[in-house]
Amino acid sequence: MLRPKIPNMPTPTGRVTPPSVVEPTAIVPASYTPPAYPVEAARSRPTVQLTPGTALALVGGGTAVVLVVGAVLVSLLLAVAITGASVAVCAVVLRSLLASEAKRR
Repeated sequence: MLRPKIPNMPTPTGRVTPPSVVEPTAIVPASYTPPAYPVEAARSRPTVQLTPGTALALVGGGTAVVLVVGAVLVSLLLAVAITGASVAVCAVVLRSLLASEAKRR
């Protein structure tokens, strides 16, 4: 019924060179030589110490972020609610206009 048509491979025109033979090469594993210089031990990172001022700044910053995100989300929810209410009012007005038009005929 629906059979795809497979295109034919075009035949090359002009000079054609025969394919070259690739011979495998021998793989010689390399020997491991340790480094001549001494390796330093990993440096330990200093621990972070929170002072009362730093902790207070972190708490204040976190509170500000939470308040800003909350205000944005509440405003978005309020915008959706107002849009839904206005669409509902428009639907009621249109329905009453169409009903009164049908009664006049």
